[in-house]
Amino acid sequence: MNQPSPAIVAQGAVRRLPRLALWLFCAAYVLPGLFGREPWKSADMTAFGFMQSLALGNSPWLSPHLLGQAPQVEGLLPYWLGAWAIQGLPFLHNDAAVRLVFALLLGLTLAATWYGVYYLARSPQAQPVAFAFGGEANPADYARAMADGGLLACIATLGLAQLSHETTPAAVQLCCTALCFFAFAALPYRVVAPALCASVGLAGLALSGAPVAAVLLGAGGLVIHALERPVSGDSTFGEDVIQPDVRLASHRLAIGWGIFLLLAGVIFLASQLSLWRWRIELPELLKSGGHDWHGIARLLLWFTWPAWPLALWTLWRWRRQVGQIFRGRMHRHLALPLLFAAVAVGSTLATTAGDRALLPALPALAALAAFSLPTLGRTVAALVDWFTLLFFTGCAIVIWVVWIAMQTGVPPQPAANVARLAPGFVPSFSLGALLLAVAATAVWAWLVNWRVGRHRAAIWKSMVLPAGGAALCWLLLMTLWLPLLDFARSYTALTRQISRVVGDAPCVEAHGLDPGQIAAFQFHASLKLQTATPRASCPWLLVDRDKVASLAFAVNLKDWTPQYFGYRPTDRDDDVLLYRRADQRSNRSSP
Repeated sequence: MNQPSPAIVAQGAVRRLPRLALWLFCAAYVLPGLFGREPWKSADMTAFGFMQSLALGNSPWLSPHLLGQAPQVEGLLPYWLGAWAIQGLPFLHNDAAVRLVFALLLGLTLAATWYGVYYLARSPQAQPVAFAFGGEANPADYARAMADGGLLACIATLGLAQLSHETTPAAVQLCCTALCFFAFAALPYRVVAPALCASVGLAGLALSGAPVAAVLLGAGGLVIHALERPVSGDSTFGEDVIQPDVRLASHRLAIGWGIFLLLAGVIFLASQLSLWRWRIELPELLKSGGHDWHGIARLLLWFTWPAWPLALWTLWRWRRQVGQIFRGRMHRHLALPLLFAAVAVGSTLATTAGDRALLPALPALAALAAFSLPTLGRTVAALVDWFTLLFFTGCAIVIWVVWIAMQTGVPPQPAANVARLAPGFVPSFSLGALLLAVAATAVWAWLVNWRVGRHRAAIWKSMVLPAGGAALCWLLLMTLWLPLLDFARSYTALTRQISRVVGDAPCVEAHGLDPGQIAAFQFHASLKLQTATPRASCPWLLVDRDKVASLAFAVNLKDWTPQYFGYRPTDRDDDVLLYRRADQRSNRSSP
């Protein structure tokens, strides 16, 4: 016999979030930073470099490289997508074309999260308690309200902001994981769309450098599907239509075989393309001091905030159903998010990928957070609202104060801090950016006023301020602080220094540069780099400062004369030395 649901929801609490408001939330989160910014150090620039190398025909499609260096993430799909974007959108700047495609991936991630939570909330075990005299929430309205809350929880998660807006394999893994999440959530209700999304998602994960995660998610989804008991009214054949048990069992068996064959295809694909890599560091896990456990704990706490405390609240309030999962009785709305979150957290603990390995957990954690909403008491909901209000309002004030200090020098301390941390940065003013920031701040003020008003019934209300605050701060950063962030986080300042010295040199030899530096010099300075050899063939030689000791083994030092020292003002780890060939006379003076 099923244990009673802890969700007690009246029909008045499942009011629909206006679609226009939901679309604006998503647009305010996805669009800022899409255009007008440079690729940032280092993963963003590195991935873009491999994409551009493929698009220009400088490396083979099955083994992308930059001057012979392979990508750290061996996946192929992210680099293919970027290269196709560059080739297919020639009217856009290369980096803008790539970001446009990855922005679509982020939008697809949010959509898959919404529909995944929607179908999980349609599960019979997820439904709220039926009232004795009626008035409980309609299943479809309840699922829609829960999906709204889940999407808002995903947008509110702090770790999603930067990594989801980068053009890296992690963003593709996030999208593919969200597609798989939707596919397994919707299997009892749909066939074609889940089958397509599962195929794309699992194959995409394998092609994005995460074949083991694809196999674990596929196998876990198969187990959940096999152990879940079919119920009368299963809407695989149409919602609320009772079908004979034999037909239901036959259909479920066919779906199970389909998942199994899909898994076999993913394994075959990864094997044929040599995508299997052993990144697990079990010995490190067994050493008490091998992993930075305090660092991992901090990462889990801030990266998944505010989803993780709400997810824990869900596990506590739904603890009877969670216990039944471990006894073999599936509750899809809890088992599926737990599976996806466990795979991502396990990858974070067992590899060195850090926050990028944790990123695919966010849709699942948002789903778990959504199922806490019908069980939150007024005290807990008020605590979430007040903390969110203070946190994001404080962040917005800091952003505004620092921007005003950069423009006017008042107050003097923030302006001095900027000058110290970003020496050489010259602030610029953009009226369009200012108007967008003012409009976003005004919307935030209206949203706070709305939340403290009388609109208290909807179960998604507690996620409005966290999502709105996250979108506000990201938009302010991508408008008011964008010039500063570009200066601090891009390679532009360094590449301009070197470009002014080498001019229109036919080629530049390179030694010890990492893929991010190589990509930056090729993109920003349009340098034609080639690997340094003992026989000098170019008038200039670029060397990473940390690799100077090994330079004598790569070139004949008698052929080269030190000419210039280049550095990034905000990060001295990227310092480079520029050498001039001894038999060449410099026609340019150092900047």
